[in-house]
Amino acid sequence: MASATWASWVVLGVVVLLGIAIYNKLTRLRNAVANAFAQIDVQLKRRYDLIPNLVETARKYLQHERETLEAVIQARNQAQTAAGKARADLAGAGNVAALGAAEAALGGALGKLMLVVESYPQLKADQNMREFAEALTSTENRIGFARQAYNDSVLSFNDAAMQFPASVVARWWGFAAAATLQSTQSAAERSAPTVRF
Repeated sequence: MASATWASWVVLGVVVLLGIAIYNKLTRLRNAVANAFAQIDVQLKRRYDLIPNLVETARKYLQHERETLEAVIQARNQAQTAAGKARADLAGAGNVAALGAAEAALGGALGKLMLVVESYPQLKADQNMREFAEALTSTENRIGFARQAYNDSVLSFNDAAMQFPASVVARWWGFAAAATLQSTQSAAERSAPTVRF
């Protein structure tokens, strides 16, 4: 009888230690997701700070393109708001999806602006415009790398939280699945272009 009680305590101790180890691993992985999002957030802030300077430089040359400039600023403001909501609640998949949609709209507005810039040789030759455009391109690349790192962290966390016995601990302690950031490109933009000779 004493040996059965002893064995029960040993089993209980092993289960508790396993639960603690799993909880700590899930916490570490959730923190890695938050850190990876923070890296995206840094680059998004950099982009949001560059856009007003880019628009102000373009405004001198683009008096007839007011709608394009206003669309860029509006898209920037919406993306900035969506980033704040996602930052505040990463577990809310809707917040991360809204950020992706807002970033897609911002990317589209910036793309239209850059097409308009191509039509104005004086603006295209402006030193400030070139510098802002280069900084924006560099920032877009950094955002892409940070997004990939974030999605990799989300995958690691979600995989760990869904595997047994970690899934029991995750459910018990409220470790909700994290949402990935989808591409800001539409399906049409991702498809290969058709080349005809």
